[in-house]
Amino acid sequence: MAGLILRRLLQLPLIILVVYTATFALVWVIPGDPVDAPEGRRPPQAVIDAMRAQYDLDDPVTFYFSYLGKATGISWLLGDAPEPFDLGPSLKNPGWTVNGILAAGLPVSIALGLAAIIIALVLGLSAGVLGGLRPNTWVDAGTQALAVIGISLPSFVIGSLLLAIFAVRLGLLPIGGWGNFSHLVLPAVALSLPFAAYIARLTRFGMIDEMRKDYVRTARAKGLPERQVALGHALRNAFLPVLSYLGPATAIAMTGSFVVEKVFAVPGIGRHFVDAVLAKDITLIMGVVLVYSTMLVLFNLAVDALYSWIDPRIRI
Repeated sequence: MAGLILRRLLQLPLIILVVYTATFALVWVIPGDPVDAPEGRRPPQAVIDAMRAQYDLDDPVTFYFSYLGKATGISWLLGDAPEPFDLGPSLKNPGWTVNGILAAGLPVSIALGLAAIIIALVLGLSAGVLGGLRPNTWVDAGTQALAVIGISLPSFVIGSLLLAIFAVRLGLLPIGGWGNFSHLVLPAVALSLPFAAYIARLTRFGMIDEMRKDYVRTARAKGLPERQVALGHALRNAFLPVLSYLGPATAIAMTGSFVVEKVFAVPGIGRHFVDAVLAKDITLIMGVVLVYSTMLVLFNLAVDALYSWIDPRIRI
């Protein structure tokens, strides 16, 4: 296990470098100019040229290596940067650095994503176990219908329905904003439903397959209660596909959903990222992608580590 973790950590810099290079190439070729806004008062050409030179926007090669050195901390180690992991200033948010935007928005997105994944696990596992233990019954049909609805409905539709019912009609929860637990409930539920639907389908298929295996029949022959056979034995193995899905799903949920954050006015990083793409804020785009890709790799590593704990055969 220690060898696996070490190998994956050694692969992390290479993966991040590939993601950084691909993102940089895509960002550089998209149309737009981060220092020359098409609307409003246009700064003089001399000011635009000076800003491009200051941020290395006139030379893609210089920008690539300069930003990479500052973002990874190499420039700081060499004494060329004042702080490690400097993601630069936001080109479209005067007075803000990318580090500052991430420090303000990332905790919000993480809290929202964790709450959504917890809700998705509770709903998805419950629906999947019920459907898997009673296949081809009305219970199974009902849970699968709900799963299809959860996968098919866009997040903005789910969010709007939740707002109309629980905030506007019933007045039980606030319409939007951020600040206390009540602001977390509706966006977390809206964000969780697509994940819950997919978890329910994975769990159902896993439970149907596991309940037909020999070790389940052996457990029943020993006189174990059906509940213990299903939840104590079959579910543990049926959970493995769900665990594989949880790695990227958790990273996606914790980096925020622009639609959900927009509908509920949640100040996470998803909204900042989309605004950065529309404005071609290169430094903010690169910073968010680097943070997201790092989280994705680390969560997948955590999933691999949990695999061997749940299934001892993998350790062998």
